[in-house]
Amino acid sequence: MGISKTTFFNDTQNHLATLCKALGHPARIAIIQYLLSVENCICGDIVNELPLAQPTISQHLKELKNANLIKGNIEGNAICYCINEQTIQYLAEYFNHTSQLLAKKKATCC
Repeated sequence: MGISKTTFFNDTQNHLATLCKALGHPARIAIIQYLLSVENCICGDIVNELPLAQPTISQHLKELKNANLIKGNIEGNAICYCINEQTIQYLAEYFNHTSQLLAKKKATCC
């Protein structure tokens, strides 16, 4: 098998691509939005909030957790999920920086 194409890119580029891929499904965006709207970590009640089967939601939660966008803590028989603020802050800083660069370039670009 050949070299993974990700080896041609730096760590920041690969990390951002992983985060964006995890956010690249509307169900995952809905999960993030739901987690932002509740006061506490959620334990299982997200199935009642989305029009998806429990195994499908579990798979989306797994993808978000693997990308470090959410955190999951085991409480009894349930896993409680919440937003990983550090990762969201990382994305915010990236897009803020990108926006600043665009504002500077705006005067000189088509």
